[in-house]
Amino acid sequence: MPPKINPAFVEKVLVRFIRDEFARCGCGRGLLGLSGGLDSAVCAALAARALGPDAVLGLIMPYGRAFPGDVRDAVALARRLDIRAETIDIAPQVDLYFASRPEADRGRRGNKMARERMAILYDHSAREAGLVLGTSNKTELLLGYGTIYGDMACAINPMGDLYKTQVRELAAHLGIPAAIRRKAPTAGLWPGQTDEGDIGLAYEEIDDILCRLVEGRGSRREIIEAGHASAAVDLVLRRVRSSQFKRALPPIAKLSTRSVGHDFLYPYDRER
Repeated sequence: MPPKINPAFVEKVLVRFIRDEFARCGCGRGLLGLSGGLDSAVCAALAARALGPDAVLGLIMPYGRAFPGDVRDAVALARRLDIRAETIDIAPQVDLYFASRPEADRGRRGNKMARERMAILYDHSAREAGLVLGTSNKTELLLGYGTIYGDMACAINPMGDLYKTQVRELAAHLGIPAAIRRKAPTAGLWPGQTDEGDIGLAYEEIDDILCRLVEGRGSRREIIEAGHASAAVDLVLRRVRSSQFKRALPPIAKLSTRSVGHDFLYPYDRER
């Protein structure tokens, strides 16, 4: 398993991170998708502490009447944190798009839902003159378990260096309700869908494999010798390798002496 965190210290670091990054951009308002799940709840709590509750907007974006319990949990959390919240049903635009594309499978529909939600978030960020906070954790980023330009899009991500099991630790420290902390993680794409069901492994096992691979720099053989089934290790390694494109800028063909992403990285800190 990943090492236990010091939740009070992690809270302090992440609250400071949010404040500093918003200050660099001269921005005082933050937005995030509030799903009723663990990661967005933790991110909302951190943002409220960093920016003040009035400066945080949580958008609750269900697909029709699916996942009514998650909607109730999201609304209740917003009230608990005293942040602003709006509920927007994404079903009309998603259904309109797929009305002429009946052959689309659940994967395509799920990606469309994720990107519709992010499009709505960025529209509201323009209205609010605010920044979108990301809620993808380290486990999801390493596995590529997310939709590129959908739920993986953001201006800053305070969650991205915490494994899922560490997010659970932080959630307990922050006082996130047990109803949210204990529910099965889901992307909210269709009834019955869960993260662990999609991936095929429990987060505890995934995080242990990833931690041995990333933090421990362990080999496939060493991770298997630590007690993990070869099929589980191979599944995780395959996902990490195949999703690298989601963790990097799109490749740019180099033609000049200073190319964006290769040689030119704007040092904006120097102007402060």
